[in-house]
Parts: sequence; C-alpha cells; structure tokens
Amino acid sequence: MATPKFKKSRANTHARRSQWKADNVALQEVNIDGQTVRIPRRLVKAAKLGLVDVEQF
Repeated sequence: MATPKFKKSRANTHARRSQWKADNVALQEVNIDGQTVRIPRRLVKAAKLGLVDVEQF
C-alpha cells in the first residue's frame, strides 16, 4: 500500500474527499412469479429463491 511521504493539509484532504461521488446502483429487470421487477443485480438470485421481499423495490 502506498505511504504518504509528506503531511497533507486539512484543506487539501477535504478538497480531495469532496470530489468523491457515489454511483447509483444499476437495476436489472427480472420476472419473479410472473411479475416484472427492477432490482439490483446482486439481489437477483436471492429474490428468485424467495429470500428477499421484492415488494420493497
């Protein structure tokens, strides 16, 4: 892991961190019990097995 050689000022640290932005989760259309639902890809398998309540989405 990279180690900083010099101390960064608080202003530079905050300016760098403020540029970070979260992305929206990509949704995938899935047919569950004859109902088309848009859910995150990582929940598709759990939704098909009935472990996740798809009414939330």
